[in-house]
Amino acid sequence: MTETAGRYALIGAGPMGLAMAKVLAEHGIAFDGFELHSDVGGLWDIDAPRSTMYETAHLISSARMTEFADFPMRKDIAEYPSHRDMRSYFRDFAQHFDLYRHFSFNCEVLNCTPLGGSGEGWRVTWRDESGATRNATYAGVMIANGTLSTPNIPAFKGDFTGEMIHSAAYRHASQFNGKRVLIVGAGNSGCDIAVDAIHHAASCDLSMRRGYYFVPKYVFGKPADTLGGAIRLPMPIKRVIDGTILKWFVGNPQKYGFPTPDYRLYESHPIVNSLVLYHAGHGDIRVRPDIDRFDGKTAIFTDGTRAEYDMVLTATGYRLDYPFVAPELLNWRGDAPHLYLNCLVPDRDDLFVLGMVEASGLGWQGRHEQAEMVARYITGLRADTAAAHDLQKTKAAGFERATGGMSYIKLPRMAYYVDKTTYRNAVGGWIARLKGART
Repeated sequence: MTETAGRYALIGAGPMGLAMAKVLAEHGIAFDGFELHSDVGGLWDIDAPRSTMYETAHLISSARMTEFADFPMRKDIAEYPSHRDMRSYFRDFAQHFDLYRHFSFNCEVLNCTPLGGSGEGWRVTWRDESGATRNATYAGVMIANGTLSTPNIPAFKGDFTGEMIHSAAYRHASQFNGKRVLIVGAGNSGCDIAVDAIHHAASCDLSMRRGYYFVPKYVFGKPADTLGGAIRLPMPIKRVIDGTILKWFVGNPQKYGFPTPDYRLYESHPIVNSLVLYHAGHGDIRVRPDIDRFDGKTAIFTDGTRAEYDMVLTATGYRLDYPFVAPELLNWRGDAPHLYLNCLVPDRDDLFVLGMVEASGLGWQGRHEQAEMVARYITGLRADTAAAHDLQKTKAAGFERATGGMSYIKLPRMAYYVDKTTYRNAVGGWIARLKGART
């Protein structure tokens, strides 16, 4: 058996795990990868045991704004690739950079326990593909098991006697055949699924607690996320300009029954879906307020109206879940660990959380940069460089999330949201310093 004490345990072979594996290999940092599924791709492999993908799912950002800089997507790929395209992309990425050999597949990590203070090693326990429980000592742990696998299940007053599922259990539109359907939650998945439902369900209603800003996928014939960005505008000016563009291309969602947002543009992730507005305008989707309670198959809404449903699908998002590491080791604060630049634990240099970062337009390249910063930090500490020790002091001294001054709404999915420019500038700055570091 390979000696593991000087190696890192990398948990997950989804996109972030693959990015970290690539960078670790490039920097000569030894590691062993563990993946629950039989192949790479994580969430994007619909056959993975904890994938929450559905048959009609596509990227909500364009291919060119999402891809890794050193591994572009194929030129013949759609501007908004399907989950199948993305699964192939990540498999090709792993083959191209020779990453498969670093991972053990069909392995579930059960527990990671530090043997002492930072740098004293970790005991990692896992169940291998034969079902046997194994353990080994590692120099450190890198968590890249994703952010969208553990459903956030809402609690409702009363009892619903029809069928209730979370969007994590949704795979294909035939699940709606002939049913009166209520979709709860109008995030990107909720709106996508509502559009699926109208073609199969007897009826489809969409219950919303708050309003959202809707962004079309195309503006002036180009993917919306490819426009702008060359000039960094102050947020008040950007809001005015972008808000005007949205009025031109989206109109006023409130005329279709959608509630008015109770926050400013960019204080929550926008809904990249104009089809839901189209179908609401055609009466295919009826917008409902928040649910007060259930009584049998009847939903009673906060405005006093009621309706009967055969199926309720809760598109209420996901919660961060790292069940194999004690919560106190991750510096949890509310709905997410409070980590420097969303990945560095303040008081440990042998535990990292990778990919726990969201921002409009961050793409996989922004996450690759996070991985590079982590790898350079590890090599810098080993080489005893001043830059690495500066980063060590900075993360231990107290910090705020890289929001760029934005006041994001208080939702679990926004608890690790950052401003793209602020975040990438900070990460890029540390990479530059660590690159040029001297002992």
